[in-house]
Amino acid sequence: MNHTPPTRFGVIGTGRITRRLIADLQSTDGAEVTAIASRTAERARWYADQHGIAAAVEGYASLLDRDDVDAVYIALPPSMHAEWTLAAANAKKHVLCEKPLSISPAESNEMDRACQFNSVRWLDATGWLHHERTEAFSKWFEEQRLGKIGHISASVSFYQPFQTGDHRLDPVLGGGCLLDLGWYSVGLIRLVTGQLPTAVFADQIIRQGVSQRVTAMMWFDDGITATVSCGYDTATRKWFEVAGDQSSLVCDDFTRPWTDRPARCWIHDAAGTVEPFSFAGDQERRMIGKLISDEPLEELQKQALDTQRILAAMEASIEASEKVVLET
Repeated sequence: MNHTPPTRFGVIGTGRITRRLIADLQSTDGAEVTAIASRTAERARWYADQHGIAAAVEGYASLLDRDDVDAVYIALPPSMHAEWTLAAANAKKHVLCEKPLSISPAESNEMDRACQFNSVRWLDATGWLHHERTEAFSKWFEEQRLGKIGHISASVSFYQPFQTGDHRLDPVLGGGCLLDLGWYSVGLIRLVTGQLPTAVFADQIIRQGVSQRVTAMMWFDDGITATVSCGYDTATRKWFEVAGDQSSLVCDDFTRPWTDRPARCWIHDAAGTVEPFSFAGDQERRMIGKLISDEPLEELQKQALDTQRILAAMEASIEASEKVVLET
């Protein structure tokens, strides 16, 4: 019997977000974590010991030189994603990069080109896109279960989710809720429509030099409109509503299911009838499984690249204080 060897991951970065995905990598069939890198040997060793990882590496470049690393998980601040994705691609390592993919469409496109040129696979680590529930959403939209879609609302917020030195409060590192939480809410709208908006209008509230709350309106072909809300100054929200002319789809935990509850959603019809749905499954392990398989990734990659473009258009609208028309 032939056995495919596991894909060996090296982890670049030792921030708070790293802990959860290391466990997912270690528990995914066909994947293992062989090394973790930090800027200092001491911090790398501490994280390696905490998570049962054999190799603790000082310096990110040193990890990319290792023969026991086939793929990397990049868990660095957004401003560093492009630099280390390009380095990983040139080292012929597959890439799982934390969201947002980068801080601009130009960087994201360069990352994509580098991976394509070096024949390595890449995904942004946006777990909700890989849940069985999200596949059901896409199927319902394709089947026009809601009728003709007219409006989409998506809201993601977490009240002051910061620790000391959090990169999300540093504009130089790509901080702020627009790139952080906007990645989810805008990504949901991109998933539903399958396209870029024709125009966006956005505004923000700034505190500590970064966006603390962003609100936006979007216009799409076929008369579809959308509203986005994300922020660090309101209670936890991770919900959306997709309103069609026959019924509406509502979900209150689309980015990650509530702890100890199944992933859920509801379809409300015009008569007030509510049909509940629940789903099982682990979105991060499914995401990792797709990266290390032969499954085509082009649609998921386009989802990420388009999301980056929409966020950039929102940023341009905020800076100009006017509606921005997107180029096709």
